[in-house]
Amino acid sequence: MTAQYMIVDSPAGKLRLVARDATLIAILWESERSNRVKLGEMQPADDNPILLDAKRQLNEYFAGERTQFDLDIAMEGTPFQKRVWRALLDIPFGERCTYRDIATRIGNRQAARAVGAAIGRNPLSIITPCHRVVGSSSSLTGFAGGLPAKALLLDTENRAARKTA
Repeated sequence: MTAQYMIVDSPAGKLRLVARDATLIAILWESERSNRVKLGEMQPADDNPILLDAKRQLNEYFAGERTQFDLDIAMEGTPFQKRVWRALLDIPFGERCTYRDIATRIGNRQAARAVGAAIGRNPLSIITPCHRVVGSSSSLTGFAGGLPAKALLLDTENRAARKTA
């Protein structure tokens, strides 16, 4: 089935929300490489219910009103990539971890580089929070939306966490 998409504005720039059937399959950045996530043919759909719900929840997230997403998602990737992406879902809101931490969580402490490659292909940015993964020295490293967007997402979460504390 052809994927459907909607372009939305966010404080981090324009985002392309992509759904197949009633499932969110991607959130893509305006500035990212065109071949980072392969989704096939897409058509615009500004009335798709899952895309509208994703837009609403992202607006709440950026406003500091949402710390968890409640959307039907589908992770389209290799079994290894899916293991890594599922591990990202376990990183608590407002916290950070390293690539090695994720490698350890999936049972292969030596796979930090492979984890980094899998994270680089994460199709569900923000929802599957790859922005919470930092380098071993806590430095901000690679991010499909660019490092300024990664910093903005982390700052958004830090502000929201302080507000609810």
